[in-house]
Amino acid sequence: MSEICSKCGLPKEICVCEDIAREQQNITIAVDKRRYGKTMTVVDGLNPHDLDLAALISNLKSICACGGTIKSGKIELQGDHRIKVKEALEKLGFIVEVL
Repeated sequence: MSEICSKCGLPKEICVCEDIAREQQNITIAVDKRRYGKTMTVVDGLNPHDLDLAALISNLKSICACGGTIKSGKIELQGDHRIKVKEALEKLGFIVEVL
């Protein structure tokens, strides 16, 4: 017998909790200017309790071929990668707004 999800009550194989969490989040992507004229792409609005941010940032860093980190619930990527990040997050099912 398969495991049952504690949130939705469905078997883990057909659990829809993560899909629902993706659709309910309002994600914004912005570029922030840092010291020495460096730019950072900041992805805000992600709920760390509903998603695996470590896996998500690893995926985004490999797509953008850059470094990055998670600070106070925001994903920060080195450089201006608004278009790449928007396309990648939309493929994953997120609703994204670019500032």
